[in-house]
Amino acid sequence: MIGRLNHVAIAVPDLAQAMAQYENALGASVGAPEDLPEHGVTVVFIELPNTKIELLFPLGADSPIAGFLEKNPSGGIHHICYEVHSIKDAVAQLVDSGARVLGGGMPKIGAHGNPVVFLHPKDFQGSLIELEEVPHS
Repeated sequence: MIGRLNHVAIAVPDLAQAMAQYENALGASVGAPEDLPEHGVTVVFIELPNTKIELLFPLGADSPIAGFLEKNPSGGIHHICYEVHSIKDAVAQLVDSGARVLGGGMPKIGAHGNPVVFLHPKDFQGSLIELEEVPHS
């Protein structure tokens, strides 16, 4: 079902500092910040030859990333995103297998303009998994 690794998301307590570190210390191509109010985050994508890194910063006090950073003040890996061809088919297969799809299994539109869902970390070895529908994955 899963295809390519789309990105690894890292929650950061200081977005400007993290962007500068990736650009200056690591020489990476760093995109512009983008606010995603529906998800409560500001995101920045770092393009790598084989995948992306997504920097996550809280957008408002109710952001799920604010809660993550309260528990992990230095930041850290928040989730891993895999590509799938069909969110609908992936959700059906996951539910049939007993996995929990967060948000009632209803996709939201993610940072790339594609449907996404998140899978409960307790069902995937403690890791929050995002699935993103990408044509031809």
